[in-house]
Amino acid sequence: MISLRNLTKNFNGKTALKGISFEIRQGEICGYIGPNGAGKSTTVKIMTGIMPPTSGEVTVAGFDVVRNPEKVKPFIGYVPETGAVFEVLTPAEYLLFAGRMQGMEDELIRARSVLLLDYFGLSPVADTLMTAFSKGMKQKVIICTALLHNPLVYFFDEPLDGLDAHATVLFKELVRHLALRGKTIFYCSHLLDIVERICHRIIILKAGTVIASGNIEELRELTRQETLEDAFGVLTESEEAEEKTVRLLDGII
Repeated sequence: MISLRNLTKNFNGKTALKGISFEIRQGEICGYIGPNGAGKSTTVKIMTGIMPPTSGEVTVAGFDVVRNPEKVKPFIGYVPETGAVFEVLTPAEYLLFAGRMQGMEDELIRARSVLLLDYFGLSPVADTLMTAFSKGMKQKVIICTALLHNPLVYFFDEPLDGLDAHATVLFKELVRHLALRGKTIFYCSHLLDIVERICHRIIILKAGTVIASGNIEELRELTRQETLEDAFGVLTESEEAEEKTVRLLDGII
């Protein structure tokens, strides 16, 4: 459902992605993790047709994203790392706008909007301008927008940002059931405990290069660590949190 081959991206002489390649099957939840600046969001922007690569091939849902980025749009749902909504609209109006952009009929848009907004507890404010909405409330609307047109592939880049505990539980269950119904999920997150629990496979990126890929058991065996957090630390050569904390406090206290 998703295929990357030798994908590279250069910014002002610096290489953000260094020939990465991987494939993701239909119905798979793939976690994509790495340190800050590793190239995760850059990868997603290229895969969703927002940003062109310097070189390489990207295919999503059977479409060449590099050559025909507009053709892949109806088949993907995207929750970006830093999402935004038109605050002068209500959630219902925003979803109506988004659905029309996808060529959906108004009746279908409204019917699905009722279900989506109710799921995330937004029904009482469905007709309220979003100017005073919290970050979490806006994030819920963005997630609803990604689900509205029933795409084949979902790209979630830090989707839990701003969500409360209840909405987080709902979202995790939603992702699990989307995969059970044949949807493909590409999931970027710094919350490694959640990635460990919901993802079938995990790809670890460091400095624009894929350094490991496999299910949690394979990563544990590779690193001889019990948790994804510890395996991540070993693979990315991250300094031990305790050691770093002690050294900091020794210099302050």
